[in-house]
Amino acid sequence: MHYSEYSTASCEAITTELGQRLDRIRLSRNVSQKDLAREAGISRSTLTRLACGKPVSLDSFVRIIQALKLTDQLAALLPDPSIRPVDRARFAGKERRRARKKQVVQSEWRWGDKRTK
Repeated sequence: MHYSEYSTASCEAITTELGQRLDRIRLSRNVSQKDLAREAGISRSTLTRLACGKPVSLDSFVRIIQALKLTDQLAALLPDPSIRPVDRARFAGKERRRARKKQVVQSEWRWGDKRTK
């Protein structure tokens, strides 16, 4: 799956792709499922479920990433949420602590109403 396809892929498709990628990495390093499961501290059946695209816990996923020494790749998984310098100047040094509710603009016009100018 190409990175641009992730935006339209289902959760199941992404899970399957990630599981298959981890399994290909495991095989490229000539590591058996048994050895990787032992190193990660998970059961071999959990590793097999992930390789087959079945859901596993986030804890198990991270353990596998750590056992394969791919933790440096986790930074690329999510963008850094820190405020950009332009935003910092706009907020006068105060970083946001919570999200704001989106305001819905109510229009006085409704379907069936005639527009008057």
